[in-house]
Order: sequence, then structure tokens, then C-alpha cells
Amino acid sequence: MDTANILTEPMPIRRGSGRTVALLALVGCADFLIFGQELGINLFLFALAVCAGILLSARRRPRLSMAAFSLSLLVLASAPLVESPSLTDVSLCLGALMSVALISARLFPRRLPALPLVFFRFALVIPLRLAEDIRKSLATPGKRFSFTMVRQGVGLWIMPLILAAVFVSLFATANPLIEIALRSIDFAVLLQFLDLWRIGFWMITAVVVWAMLRPRLKRRAKRPPPGRPFMIVPTRNAPFGHASLLRSLILFNAIFAVQTLLDLVYLWGGADLPEHMSHAEYAHRGAYPLIATALLAAAFVLVAMRRGGPGDHSALIRGLVHAWIGQNVLLCLSSMLRLGLYVEVYSLTELRVAAGLWMGIVAIGLVLILLRILLNRSNEWLVAANLVSLLTVLYISSFVDFPAFIARFNVAHSQEISQEGPPLDLSYLSSLGPSVIPALDLYLQMLPSDLIDQRSKAVTARFYLVRDFEMQPRDWRSWTFRSARLETYLLSPAAIARENENDDNKQDQPTQDR
Repeated sequence: MDTANILTEPMPIRRGSGRTVALLALVGCADFLIFGQELGINLFLFALAVCAGILLSARRRPRLSMAAFSLSLLVLASAPLVESPSLTDVSLCLGALMSVALISARLFPRRLPALPLVFFRFALVIPLRLAEDIRKSLATPGKRFSFTMVRQGVGLWIMPLILAAVFVSLFATANPLIEIALRSIDFAVLLQFLDLWRIGFWMITAVVVWAMLRPRLKRRAKRPPPGRPFMIVPTRNAPFGHASLLRSLILFNAIFAVQTLLDLVYLWGGADLPEHMSHAEYAHRGAYPLIATALLAAAFVLVAMRRGGPGDHSALIRGLVHAWIGQNVLLCLSSMLRLGLYVEVYSLTELRVAAGLWMGIVAIGLVLILLRILLNRSNEWLVAANLVSLLTVLYISSFVDFPAFIARFNVAHSQEISQEGPPLDLSYLSSLGPSVIPALDLYLQMLPSDLIDQRSKAVTARFYLVRDFEMQPRDWRSWTFRSARLETYLLSPAAIARENENDDNKQDQPTQDR
């Protein structure tokens, strides 16, 4: 009997099966690299794996040049993860992965000013993408979910599993090696995969990775039917009309001129302040409120200088806006000077470093608003330019060890070393982590010999910081360039000699106290 006509044709491989395999492989990779491990180079390696999965499972295989560009973009954006992972570094890496996914799906915008809106539309669908695809798959004819199908599927596996168990038991009886191997199986290791936290980690990873493998954008709102466009034409006496806007700008410029004049006299000119007020108090009371003032002023300028508004038809309004933006830029510079004066008296902290960076970002944003008006650009261009400046600052900051920088600054300007600044706050320095150990060594080296109590506190703080650093896990998945630099420093002859000297001084201290 010829059975050639009875055999069914092989089922074609579905186009989505490659993405499913990539999803399972990446979830397993995330479990091996990240779950239960300290964050380090494992995040960087997982990002590379996700990028490879995106490129390999794309519907249309990208050209070699485009794949090399995508991989280079991801490596550049994810490089801060190798230095020391933080929330900012993870955000930069996620943005790069979103860009690679959009490029592979031909959804990357041709104009860079449109990129923030595309990112926003992409981010909106990430949490629901996997659930939506599962729902669509189950709703496909022939694939509808039913308990009958589940029962039938389980029933098909009953006999094979029973017979397989019988064969394994027989082989174990006949072969002692198989028996020993079966007895050595640790079922506790298998049960750890049923941990709820682990399952939750898998689910979150799967949701994010699947959205990267199958990128979609949130649909735009439907446009109104063609016809006469709906427009709001402000009258001359409207809240943002010509008359109101002109009066507002005149009043705002006058108010800001008073503040600018006071800063020029007392901050830049160094004039004596009234009694019972120091420059530090004057600086502290003005640093943060002035940033809020500049942000509010920027929002007002965007509304006032909208396209088709009074600013497009009045040279006087444009001149007043330019003057006001200039005063706001000077206001940001004054805020940075205020912060500097305050740091001179009360030392440097992470919050004050962040405040200085934000002041600089706001000043750049104000300059970009001025350029947007002068060059007649769109709000999309302004948002994209501000996003580029923000990402540039965050990217560069990711490579800076701010705890070490703060520690070196406070040591160099401390009262014990420079005889001018505030006393070194060793408790705050210890809270910054092991990165401050080299600065503490410099402090101990330059500290006068008569300050025994301060030296004892510094030695104690250094001891606990070194102990905490040595207790950190040494798994290769948690390796970072920052921790490797610190470990190299602690193993250097100079650091070992310093530690031995500290131990000797600590042993001699009771004798000196007596």
C-alpha cells in the first residue's frame, strides 16, 4: 500500500515562534544573570543579549551596517552600567533598547524632534503588549481557550509520563550509576524556582522583553473630520492677549530687575548684608525657590510665544521676552553662586550637587527657549533639544563617582585641613559608602597629630567601610569598574601601609589616653 498520499505536509514554522523562543531564552538569561545577584556587569550583559534578540528575531533582518549601528548605540548608552549601576544608568540603557527596537521595526522617526513623542507612545503600550498578544492568540479560531482542550492536552501526557517513570525505575534497578544519579537529585533546588518573587521577576522581564521584540506604538487620537478648523482666536483683552501679555511682561521684568539688582550688589559685588544675616543664610533661602521661579517663567514664555500669538506680531513683546529670559538665565547663575556660598559654610552633599546640576540644566533650557524664538522652531524641537541636554548631563554624570568627589571636596575644605571651612562630618562621609576610603586616607595623612579624637573617629569609620566593602559578594555577575578600582586601591602597598599604621595608632591610643 502506498502511503505517500496519506502523509500530511509539514507544518510551516510560524513567524512568531522565533520571538517566543527568544523571549524564553532571554527570561532564562535574566534569571541566571540578575535574579538574586548584586547589580553590576550582569545588567550590561543582559542588555547586549536583549539587543541580539531584537536583531535576530526581527521580521526583516537588518542590514549589517544597521545592526552594527544598533549594537554600538546600545554599548555606548549602557557603558555607565559597567561603571556603577544606578536608576539613571538603567533608564539610559532602556532608552537605547527602545531605540534599537524601533529601528528594527521601521518605527524610528525620520525627524529627531519627533523622537520624544514616539518614545512616549511606545512606553504606553509596554505594560500591556504581552497580555494583548496572548489574548489575540487565544481568540484566534481553533485556539480558543477551553477546559476541554486543557483536559485533553493533559490526558495525552498521562500515558507517556507513566511509562517513562516505569522505564526509569527499571533502569535504576539495573544500573547503579543511574540509581546514584537519581538519589543525588536535590529537589530543594528545583523547588526554589517556585518562589513567588522569582516568578514575579520572570513575569516583569517577559513583559518588558516581549514589548521590545514586538514593538508597537500607541495609536494617535482620531483627527476631526475635514471641514472648517476649530480655532480659538484670543481677543485683545483675553488673559493671554496682546494687552494682558504686554502688561505682564513689563511687570515681570520690573520685579525680576529688583531681584537681579540685589544679587548683583550682595552676591556678585560682595556688599555687606544687614545685621543678623550671613551670606550663607542669604544663599540658602534663595537657591531652591529661584529654580522654581525660573521653571514657572519658562512655562509662561512658552504659552506667551506660541505660534500665531501676540509675540509673533509685536516687536515690543519679543524684546521684553528676550530681556526676561536673559534675567532668568542670570537668576540661575545667581542660584549657582548662592549654592556655592552655602557649600563653603556647610560643606558639600549629594543633594547640593544635584541642585547645582539642575540649576545648570534649567539655565540651558532657558537658552534653548530663546533659540527657539529666534530661530522660529517648533515646540517639538524645543522638547527634543531639552531632552538631548538632559540626557547628555545624566550620561556624563553616570561616570562620575559623586561620593568620592564629595568626600575629597569636604576633606580638602575641612577646618582640620584648611583651617577655614566647617569641621569634617565623618558620620555623613561614612553614609556615602566605601568610595570615600581614599579621601579618608588623605584626611588621616594630612590631619594634625594633636587631633587624637578626630583621628580615632576617622580610623573607626575607615575600618567599618573597608569591612562592608570586603563583605560584598564577589560574584563575577556583580563586577563593576568602580568596585574594581577601589579593590585595586585597597590592595596597593600605600593603602596597606596606611592600614597597618592605623592599626598601630589604634593600639597605642589607650596608652596615650592614660
